[in-house]
Amino acid sequence: MLKQFRALPTERRVRDMLDRDYVWCLAQQLLDDEEELDRLCPACRARAEEARCPGCGAPVGTPVKESNPNFDWARFERLKQEGGAI
Repeated sequence: MLKQFRALPTERRVRDMLDRDYVWCLAQQLLDDEEELDRLCPACRARAEEARCPGCGAPVGTPVKESNPNFDWARFERLKQEGGAI
């Protein structure tokens, strides 16, 4: 986030930020990103959500959004059906 705002960790404005300020900024960035995706047609949105090589733009794998190789879908579904806590 500091890179995006061109700020150094030693700057006073950064040192004065609390953890909640960082969370707020990150949440706002996620909302902004989602709004940007919502403006795209379905085909362009699907392309925008693909993982791509930063050099040439070729697809490199699964979609960036909602991709977590460690997520246990079977456990999630089981807990969802049981109504239990994780």
